[in-house]
Amino acid sequence: LCSAVEPDPSVLAGDLNASASSSPNANQIDSIFLIVISPYLRLLLQVRLFSTQSSSSSNSHLDAGRLAEAEKCESQLHAMIDQVSSQQDKIAALEEMKVRQDEERVQLKILIQDLEKRSLQTLINKNVVPVAAVVIMACNRPDYLQRTVESILKYQKAVASKFPLFISQDGTNGEVKKKALSYTQITFMQHVDLEPVRTERPGENVAYYKIANHYKWALDELFIKHDFRRVIILEDDMEIAPDFFDYFEAAAKLLDTDKSIMAVSSWNDNGQKQFVYDPKALYRSDFFPGLGWMLTKSTWMELSPKWPKAYWDDWVRLKEVHRDRQFIRPEVCRTYNFGEHGSSMGQFFDQYLKPIKLNDAHIDWNSEDLSYLKEDKFLTKFGKDVASATPVHGSDALLKAHNLDVDVRIQYDNQGDFERIARQFGIFEEWKDGVPRAAYKGVVVFRYKGSRRRIYLVGPDSLRQLGV
Repeated sequence: LCSAVEPDPSVLAGDLNASASSSPNANQIDSIFLIVISPYLRLLLQVRLFSTQSSSSSNSHLDAGRLAEAEKCESQLHAMIDQVSSQQDKIAALEEMKVRQDEERVQLKILIQDLEKRSLQTLINKNVVPVAAVVIMACNRPDYLQRTVESILKYQKAVASKFPLFISQDGTNGEVKKKALSYTQITFMQHVDLEPVRTERPGENVAYYKIANHYKWALDELFIKHDFRRVIILEDDMEIAPDFFDYFEAAAKLLDTDKSIMAVSSWNDNGQKQFVYDPKALYRSDFFPGLGWMLTKSTWMELSPKWPKAYWDDWVRLKEVHRDRQFIRPEVCRTYNFGEHGSSMGQFFDQYLKPIKLNDAHIDWNSEDLSYLKEDKFLTKFGKDVASATPVHGSDALLKAHNLDVDVRIQYDNQGDFERIARQFGIFEEWKDGVPRAAYKGVVVFRYKGSRRRIYLVGPDSLRQLGV
């Protein structure tokens, strides 16, 4: 009996620690159970003591040690009851502390929301309808954030009322928060999710799950809570071109009127210096470029309920998600990505990101006619351009293209064939869900060595899709 009820200090300590971090109620039930049964245990001990004493008087050779053992067991039971009572007091104190912390957390959340609301009211001109909110997605890179913000403010100040600026921080990095709050002309938002990340496959990088969760939270805040019609999403490792805001203002009208366009991007995957020429040229693409992009509230209300747990950009590239809608992209990028260090660990940085050409030419986008980007007009014009290019065949396509002073059309038969040709020229080889980067109807177009000449890599079914 004594060994059955003897308390184990390590178990009691474990119960107390568990109560502090999880559910105190379960420990309370154990404590109450012990207190309820303790009188019966005490009675049982007293009966055993009486029996032992009676037997001792009639049987002189009974081991006197058993009586001492019973007395020791009763003493241990009293000690156990005292420990349980002490544990109950500590659990009650922890519960009271938790209630206070919950109240403080609610008050802090209300305070942050009030500060955010007042900051937003200060920044937004009631007489101007914003073109789009601009949000910088940040986490733990204060130096990158500073470089990004300074690049944006250089051109945003003149159009601040049209493009209110936000920084959305994921997590609690103190240096990032301090840096973000130092900009009085920017509204700060903080996303804190303390739930443990559960990856779907072993060994996955949890950062991609955190990023997707942060994106959903931030876009819900801007579209649903603040009711913006459009949002431009940037990341904390980007610089922008001088005409960045004019470009998006002009493209916003197109985005509103043409429902076959899902989003407008400032990025060209093949925007390296040797592959671009015309800063005015814009294209439709079946491949979502990301890296500085604008979408509407109606599109977000469609995406938000089914937003993925991770790899959100590849998810947007799925045909079942974009549903044959296209994306507008420039030939010359309006953003430059300098993020060599981040969640993707600098993947492709030296080859594809570092050589990107950031537009430095002045373009008056308000006077540009962008109606050629409407679905029917673009299909017809682009089809004629591809059809008029000189066809080149054979494994030495690069050499033949070099020797011709005209636009060139090179057909590929499948993904492997495309990758072989792309490697020869040095453009992106990657495909997502059957679509090469920057492709429209399977056609990838780029300039040859920074000249006016275009190279068209044409898929086996591209001409039919273009109506050629």
